[in-house]
Amino acid sequence: MTNATIQLPPKLVPVFAPPRGSFQYRNLHGGRGSGKSFNAAKMAAIWGYADPLRILCTREYQASISESFHAELKAAIASEPWLEAHYDVGVDYLKGANGTQFIFRGLRRNVQSVKSLAKIDLTIVEEAEDVPETSWLALEATVFRQPKSEMWTLWNPRQQGSPVDKRFRLSPPANAITAEVNHGDNPFFPPGLETLRRREQERLDPATYDHVWEGGYLVNSDAQVLSGKWRMAEFEPKDSWDGPYQGGDFGYSQDPMAAVRCYIHGDTLYVSHEAGGRNVELDDIGAKVGEGIPGYASHVSRWDSASPGSISIITRHGVPKAVGAPKWQGSVDDGIRYLRSFKEIVIHPRCKQTINEARLYSYKVDRLTGDVLSVLVDANNHYIDALRYAVSPMIKRRQHSTASLVG
Repeated sequence: MTNATIQLPPKLVPVFAPPRGSFQYRNLHGGRGSGKSFNAAKMAAIWGYADPLRILCTREYQASISESFHAELKAAIASEPWLEAHYDVGVDYLKGANGTQFIFRGLRRNVQSVKSLAKIDLTIVEEAEDVPETSWLALEATVFRQPKSEMWTLWNPRQQGSPVDKRFRLSPPANAITAEVNHGDNPFFPPGLETLRRREQERLDPATYDHVWEGGYLVNSDAQVLSGKWRMAEFEPKDSWDGPYQGGDFGYSQDPMAAVRCYIHGDTLYVSHEAGGRNVELDDIGAKVGEGIPGYASHVSRWDSASPGSISIITRHGVPKAVGAPKWQGSVDDGIRYLRSFKEIVIHPRCKQTINEARLYSYKVDRLTGDVLSVLVDANNHYIDALRYAVSPMIKRRQHSTASLVG
């Protein structure tokens, strides 16, 4: 019996460690440099080494073998001498000594040829974001006829609510395991790609960078509430900065509790810390925010004043200086205008949820015309709301000053 040690990024171990047939679907999504394609190719080659399998490698668009998964498989096989000895890798084919066969097909204009395939043990769908619903329906009805048949899907998310997004993120089946993997999860991330990543982090707008490198949805920059106003960067608050200002938003049902700390210096707003989570009980909020924001209880924090009873509870359970944030008619719009009045909003990399909301918080877009509307989407706004509450006294003061000038 041959034993081999396989090196995988730690985040992929739970996905591929369970034996064949443990899941019907194994899914990997994320940005550039995550290693998801290479490692899926390597695991497929290993499975084909252990058992004679028919493995279908497919994508929506494939005009030639050069556009297929063949190159990833070839590189993965070449990385292990024992795999290289097992496989016959031709220009347009790939076969194992035990009879394993890799089949390469495009789905667009070839659905009928895919439907005619028999005895598929493993299907790998690359660039699954591009696969439309009609192709999914035809493919799934074909490839799950063998014992232990599995499908692996790989994609960089682009549109929230795309067919693959609905299948495996919004409404995942019980027999699926799905993981998000990005460059930071890949211990074998090449230095050359790191140089490129850093350059593009400076050059690209945050939404595009996040889509390319961090696996985020590609959003309409014009619809983003904070488009062009924020960036991610490390910093240390200085004694000369104003603050800290702290805010919090209570979580209800599936909405997360969110808390932030920020500072103001000149015309820049700095977000230094965040804390939060789903299903956090009111009497546990003090401990939760203390874990993520050192010394949170020592400073005033402003919370959603629509919940005075909740504020009363948290003041007795670890947040003694919690107060209600002032609200008034139009306070949300005034708060957004105030946030956008800064030359820039700098968010520390450890504030991952705030960064995510800064990227996703958006106005509604007309479905037919594509026009950006003045109506806010009530989603991805909990840490941004906490940030508004944190600086609400300045927003209120600015609002009154503007009203006085108008009067």
